[in-house]
Amino acid sequence: MNKKHGILALALIALDQITKLIVANTMEYGQSIPVLGKFFELTYVHNTGAAWSMLEGKMMFFYLISIAALLVLGYFYFKTSNAEKLTKLGLVMMMAGTIGNFIDRLAYQYVIDFLDFVIFGYDFPVFNVADSVLCIGVLLILFDVFLESRGLKK
Repeated sequence: MNKKHGILALALIALDQITKLIVANTMEYGQSIPVLGKFFELTYVHNTGAAWSMLEGKMMFFYLISIAALLVLGYFYFKTSNAEKLTKLGLVMMMAGTIGNFIDRLAYQYVIDFLDFVIFGYDFPVFNVADSVLCIGVLLILFDVFLESRGLKK
């Protein structure tokens, strides 16, 4: 991994872990703090599953999936040409997000979530910085694939 990508990954993992520690040490479990009314609140919850608490309590499954994902993402990172900047950045972000939540699962047997949005009346599942970073990484890769499929990459 090149130096810039390594620093970015470490910074994103640190941001994820620091925000989780702040929430865990300053909020009561289940507490919600309105930030932008009902649209955005900080809500401290533990998630022993994935989004929408799917596969709740299946820690060994999440350990194995996290390790497998990191191996696959690492493989693709090193196989991807340096000219594929968006894809490589997306892979770094996906690895950082995976590591951020993996640290929680190893340390606590759950993931600390706290970002809570209600969008058009839908109460989106509470999530964290690692989840956001991972999703942005996926979007970067999809955007890069879209650009290439349209012949818009230089």
